[in-house]
Amino acid sequence: MTPTTETMVGIGSAAESTDMVLNIGPQHPSTHGVLRLKLVLDGELITSAEPVIGYMHRGAEKLFEARDYRQIIMLANRHDWLSAFSNELGVVLAVERMLGMEVPERAVWLRTLLAELNRVLNHLMFLGSYPLELGGITPVFYAFTEREELQHVMEEVSGGRMHYMFNRVGGLKEDLPAGWTTRARGAVADVRSRMDRFDDLVLGNEIFRGRTRGVGVLSPAAVHAYGVSGPIARASGVDLDLRRDEPYLAYGELADVLKVVTREEGDCLARFECLLEQTYHSLDLAEACLDRLADLPPGPVNQRLPKVLKAPEGHTYAWTENPLGINGYYLVSKGEKTPYRLKLRSASYNNIQALTELLPGTLVSDMVAILGSMFFVVGDIDK
Repeated sequence: MTPTTETMVGIGSAAESTDMVLNIGPQHPSTHGVLRLKLVLDGELITSAEPVIGYMHRGAEKLFEARDYRQIIMLANRHDWLSAFSNELGVVLAVERMLGMEVPERAVWLRTLLAELNRVLNHLMFLGSYPLELGGITPVFYAFTEREELQHVMEEVSGGRMHYMFNRVGGLKEDLPAGWTTRARGAVADVRSRMDRFDDLVLGNEIFRGRTRGVGVLSPAAVHAYGVSGPIARASGVDLDLRRDEPYLAYGELADVLKVVTREEGDCLARFECLLEQTYHSLDLAEACLDRLADLPPGPVNQRLPKVLKAPEGHTYAWTENPLGINGYYLVSKGEKTPYRLKLRSASYNNIQALTELLPGTLVSDMVAILGSMFFVVGDIDK
């Protein structure tokens, strides 16, 4: 009988689908800066996603401890470079609370006005850049046209185009230039008159709606779990806005003008709609502030401070509704001229963590649409 030979052939993992790890960034047009996304793919499907941060980390929280209360405004100014004025506000509000300091009424209304103009500048950037990431180049030109108009008045009053350095503990750096309110009112009216371009060009575009409707749905439970805030949270039906819920500056007196924009869908389209509608309402608030300033008598815009400013021993937490979400500063003082500790809670840091829940189960082609709709600034993540 002829002996037989059996041969076993092993094909290993070739018989199954093989996961692939794909790095998006840290330098990539869709990541708004040096953010890295580590994706695990099964074909075109994302099975897991991990945001890898820290490439821009500057150690601002540690530097706060080596600067006095005038100098830390400059550091706080820069983590979200699109919301510089709002970043400054959180710091000075925390120090003023520690000092028990009352700010002149004129400064309160001016701060509110400039914060809302800064909010519009922030939102216009994303209203133009998000369509650009999806292939529509025209809206960004219109967005920058409107930004320039508002930046002219912000630059005139503060001297800076992005990093205003206009807030001071106790008020503002100086009073307004002659005729500035008239020019600011004209700029607000001009921008408002052209905002319908975004309704027509972007929201009216069927390709944009097809790329964003039903894509990247963020549930209210995930919003709460990750501490997501701002327009992204409100697009998922989480009705939270510190300007209304814990009023600061002059927002308590603007309750009849302030409207909180929400949506229920929680998708990319809802996030864009929230951002756009909120821009309209910020222009309304700016006009209301200009009306109130016109009725106020001339007066100081700051308090006289000692040469060496020291906060009393203690701690406080000041949070504000920044353009991208909740921004908080936890200040600890030991009675010295520098903070003992100043912890920053930035909006983008929390918001971007939700990508670990949003991206799995979606296609790679939808990744850019989801990522862009989170409206983050990388410096605000890395601090």
